[in-house]
Amino acid sequence: MDSFRVGIVGCGTVGGGVVELLLENGETIESRIGRKIEIAFVVDRDTEKPKKLGIPAEKIFADAFKALDVECDAVVELVGGTTFAKEIVKTAIKRKRHVVTANKALLADYGEEIFKLAKENGVSVKFEASVGGGIPVIKAVREGLVGNRIKAIYGIINGTANFILTEMSQRGISFEEALREAQEKGYAEADPSLDVDGYDAAHKIAILSSLAFCRWIRTEEVFVDGIRDLTPLDVEIAKEEFGYAVKLLAISKVSGGEVEVRVHPTMIPEENILSSVNDVFNACLVEGDFVGRTLYYGKGAGRRPTASAVVSDIVDLALGNTFSVPECLFKENREIKLKKPNEFVSSFYLRFTAVDRPGVLARIAEILGRENISIKSALQKNIEFNGGVPIVMTTHPAKKSQIERAVEEIDRMDVIVKPTFVCMVEELQ
Repeated sequence: MDSFRVGIVGCGTVGGGVVELLLENGETIESRIGRKIEIAFVVDRDTEKPKKLGIPAEKIFADAFKALDVECDAVVELVGGTTFAKEIVKTAIKRKRHVVTANKALLADYGEEIFKLAKENGVSVKFEASVGGGIPVIKAVREGLVGNRIKAIYGIINGTANFILTEMSQRGISFEEALREAQEKGYAEADPSLDVDGYDAAHKIAILSSLAFCRWIRTEEVFVDGIRDLTPLDVEIAKEEFGYAVKLLAISKVSGGEVEVRVHPTMIPEENILSSVNDVFNACLVEGDFVGRTLYYGKGAGRRPTASAVVSDIVDLALGNTFSVPECLFKENREIKLKKPNEFVSSFYLRFTAVDRPGVLARIAEILGRENISIKSALQKNIEFNGGVPIVMTTHPAKKSQIERAVEEIDRMDVIVKPTFVCMVEELQ
């Protein structure tokens, strides 16, 4: 059988890892699939990078579009971003080349356009590495669970945020201290906004939701809240008083005939398996109507795990598996609607910061009652906190809109000294 020839655009962390894997384990791959994977070209502005990895000079290019003139079966896009990468992907597709990408932002924002173009040109776009690094969750949702109606996806799919929350929980340090450590260890960027504000996870859950529910979902349609406002006190109270772990959870589930897609700090029971996913590890819990709950766990980022996922896509194409996304995504489906954030129903954790004065708890409870919010538990910590004392309540399930109206009124009270912290609770029963 002829070699399967791939061109690699981008030789940074992941691209370099893909080159290393194909060179180091190429014979192993060939012995398993009966076909050789050959590197046709490698593109990087710094041409010394591929040269140091052992790529011959004649296969190294600084100009990606010039490299696309080289004959190949698939183009692997690993440059990131949504501008140059989009042009590379679209050009490769128009030239009848399959595409492999790890670019979550590109697919979350332009997936519909890209996959339609690929379908028109009779080629495939593979993207296992776009969600969960080395965890094969894309293949699981797209193929492994194809006989199921997906009911829910719960994902810890940002390693940076998970490391920060792990440090806050285990060591009792602040968000700022934990973030600083993450940056020192190389887990967080100098500008950590995408990770700690939830948008990286939003890209990923948008992709998974599109596959699971046969409706193109863009990042802008995902409700997103980050972890910056979480304090060590909240993490401690959640754990010690209520038996919850706090995770930045990406959630996509069917609720009342609609699909809700959201990313936010979430309190989950410590006995649930997701609560034990710590440090930079990722996990996705996917629930199907026939299979029940399945779990996918592993390293969600990094040179070698992500390279492993990219190469699995290359091998799929070499074996003739060109299944990319469900056919139903190319049909008009008006029945599947997204639930509006104010209609989300959840239990809530509320931390008020108030003046230590008699009657405060009763006044707060009265306002919650007027919004038909049932209190599950309440406690006041006898400590000084941000110029007041913390009063913590958890609620029975309520609409997000009810909570927002109540909190807005409570925060206008003269005895409330800081904005109320609100966190959703998922029992995951």
